[in-house]
Amino acid sequence: MQSRRGSGVAGKQVVLTGGSNGIGLAAAEGLAARGANVALVARDKARGEAAAARARAGAPGAAVDVLVADLSSQADVRRLAAEVGSRYERVDVLANNAGAIFASRKITVDGVEQTWALNHLAPFLLTDLLLDKLRGSAPARVITTASDASKNAQIPFDDLDGTVAYDRGVGSGRGFRRYGQTKLANIVFTVELARRVQGTGVTAYSFHPGLVATNFNHNNGALMGLAMALVKPFARSAAKGAETLLWLAEAPEDALRSGGYYFDKKEIPVPAGGGVEGIGARLWELSEKQVEGPAGAPG
Repeated sequence: MQSRRGSGVAGKQVVLTGGSNGIGLAAAEGLAARGANVALVARDKARGEAAAARARAGAPGAAVDVLVADLSSQADVRRLAAEVGSRYERVDVLANNAGAIFASRKITVDGVEQTWALNHLAPFLLTDLLLDKLRGSAPARVITTASDASKNAQIPFDDLDGTVAYDRGVGSGRGFRRYGQTKLANIVFTVELARRVQGTGVTAYSFHPGLVATNFNHNNGALMGLAMALVKPFARSAAKGAETLLWLAEAPEDALRSGGYYFDKKEIPVPAGGGVEGIGARLWELSEKQVEGPAGAPG
């Protein structure tokens, strides 16, 4: 792993969601090794503590805290933001990495389809609630984990509850259509966020980690597990998948473009479904309504 000496994140405060396994755990280890102070957000406390211990083991003396939140719950997202706000004087990097795919359609306590709630609304709301902290820490960065599953997707303005997306899914592929929609939303959100915070010292980036061999999607039964097992020989490691996240956290600002979508440390085109004029503003306004409050970024 890279030495702490001279690292662009050394001594900086990073908030990382989805940090207890897969790409998130690899990112937590990489950040700790680079001397960052990591606030690792996990849904399960025991898993979070195990991940933090692993990150500390690879970087003795590293500051790795564990914060617990179920990000599919807006109340938990708000509580998490309040805890971050009171616990840390600054937030230099917010890494919205948590995400999941669900084989069956479920509705959260907030009345929102679960995939949309976790993968899109959670990073939207958490970023909004931490914007003042990010501005006060400028230069600061927001990094959101997207996916190549966004390639043929569209923002589901006419299917917010996911009914059509799940009805069209079959077998082990059920849920992939909806997942792709949420990953496109991550990219569109990033582009719109970058526009809204321009000139504040806050920048925003999204990235595609590649096909990664992790436990992702193993919560969806035997068929989903089999599908992931079949593609595993062709997948990259979690550490490889986390490389671009780490690079986006520490690269010189002039090497990056705010609003950019990246893969393997290079900017790539936004998927066609995210390039429609006005789509970012429309998604932003819709998301504000779904979290029941105006977002704080300047318009």
